[in-house]
Amino acid sequence: TGSAGRTRGWAASTAKAGAAAAAFLLLGGVSPSGQLEVNVEDLRSNNGLLHICVTRDAEHFPDCENDPAATRESFRVAETRSVRFANLPSGDYAIAILHDENGNSRLDRFAGIPREGIGFSRNPRFSFGPPRFSSARFRLSPHGDVQSIRMRYFL
Repeated sequence: TGSAGRTRGWAASTAKAGAAAAAFLLLGGVSPSGQLEVNVEDLRSNNGLLHICVTRDAEHFPDCENDPAATRESFRVAETRSVRFANLPSGDYAIAILHDENGNSRLDRFAGIPREGIGFSRNPRFSFGPPRFSSARFRLSPHGDVQSIRMRYFL
């Protein structure tokens, strides 16, 4: 009976620990995660790369520089027009996309005007400089979201 008693005691303590962990996750502020699908539209060529930045921080928008929490991915344009990001915590996000046509990993400009395509979540209007985070912001729910982003070219 000693062995059976220890087993029942272990099972009971494990069940209590599991319930405590579940309560911690629910009450401890951990956000449920969702899937984000990003569809890229109106690309002018199949050349180069798409650099996608997904951030929750307005201070690091649109380039995600030095944002340790940002999600960044690069893809060959010829291979994809749609990208999925899984297990992102629920909350507010903004997306910036660069169509790096020559593959040099930066936005080329002429007289300050982008020579390559750029696009943002929610497709906000902008002319001089990128849009504000608030214009591109969307809410990702645990059910997920789809953002269809139209690329814009100025030159």
